[in-house]
Amino acid sequence: MRFEKILIANRGEIAIRIIRAAKELNLKTVAIYSEADADALHTRLADEAVCIGPPPARDSYLNITRIISAAEITGARAIHPGYGFLSENAEFAEICESCGIIFIGPKPEHIRAMGDKIKAKETFAKFGAAGIPGSDGEIENIRDAKKIALKIGYPVILKAAAGGGGKGMRIVRDEDEMESGFRIAQAEAKAAFGDPRLYIEKYIEKPRHIEVQVLGDGEGNVVALGERECSIQRRHQKLIEESPSVAVDEELRKKLMETAIRASAGIGYQSAGTIEFLMDENKNFYFMEMNTRIQVEHPVTEMVTGIDILKEQIKIALGEKISFKQDDIKLRGHAIECRINAEDPERNFAPCPGKITFFHMPQGIGVRFDTHIFAGYTIPYTYDSLIGKLICHGNSRLEAIARMKRSLEEIVIEGITTTIPFHLKVMNNEKFISGDISTKFLEENFKLK
Repeated sequence: MRFEKILIANRGEIAIRIIRAAKELNLKTVAIYSEADADALHTRLADEAVCIGPPPARDSYLNITRIISAAEITGARAIHPGYGFLSENAEFAEICESCGIIFIGPKPEHIRAMGDKIKAKETFAKFGAAGIPGSDGEIENIRDAKKIALKIGYPVILKAAAGGGGKGMRIVRDEDEMESGFRIAQAEAKAAFGDPRLYIEKYIEKPRHIEVQVLGDGEGNVVALGERECSIQRRHQKLIEESPSVAVDEELRKKLMETAIRASAGIGYQSAGTIEFLMDENKNFYFMEMNTRIQVEHPVTEMVTGIDILKEQIKIALGEKISFKQDDIKLRGHAIECRINAEDPERNFAPCPGKITFFHMPQGIGVRFDTHIFAGYTIPYTYDSLIGKLICHGNSRLEAIARMKRSLEEIVIEGITTTIPFHLKVMNNEKFISGDISTKFLEENFKLK
């Protein structure tokens, strides 16, 4: 089914990113917005804009009925969900299909299967993507959790079966901590996802978070676009990403990509997706989850491969096959992304919404800033605090770091507090510069909570 107009069911920088990709494909765009986003940049750049409700996301960006109505009123025959909000909501994808609207993303069954972390592990294990040692499925009670923990050895980590993002997760270091850890994780999982099920895994003390970007056309053709290093995290939320990983050599890269391709092709995956792994200090990698959406950090992959992932994702939704082969993928140089948030690092990263009084964008060779802000724009308190992604590319990792430092010093955002000073501290950290990082990097070097 062809389409000529896309409705973007999102806001902020990702809405603008989708609009730009659509325009380059000569497709019309429809922006939706809440009352809080009436003056947002994505409403100005799209061909049409429709207000769908008041500021709370549940009444606007999460309101499926209003989004579908906006698509039907404007004649948009496709919807791109971006990331967050409804991007991994299988019900939303199914409703789009039932209304004759193309959901620019994976099939509903893939969203549903990968959204269940237990089912995802079971599915990917069939295709050689081994998970971290742990329970075969959900754990029914504390007694079973203790038995499995004794078998695989402490420390272990309890995880919500239905979610991610650090919610419903608890590290348990010995048997005495299991009962309280289990109850807390279960309660968090229930509150966050409406599903209290937990599973258990061996806890890897200082892992790297490595992920592989894939594109599948649903016809068995899958291409992997190299790996991303996403180990710089706070409370399981990524802050800095880069590609390629300093810890991955050509042999390991080949294994990672072959694993990701085999598993994605095995389930007939269609659209853009990301296979996430944890890698221990001995470079053993374990399947963690699959994200069935475009990732916040996709630009670093675009910078080193030269492939526009958003455009490819849209073309796949148009029914086109992937236009290149795996042998065509060559990683050139190094790219780093810093997520710029309207937050105060000195106050435990407290959100800092407000009006931007002055804005100067960094420029120069190898510099890209994906953002939706402008001078005079007021950042609403209602939504995520991400205001932009600064991406720098260099011929080497050291050049990319130097370019990032220069760009962070050049960018000016006045009127609000941002995480720019924090990112500069990381770029100047000797361990970061040397590539000696893990998911524990920030708490070990910056004493972050």
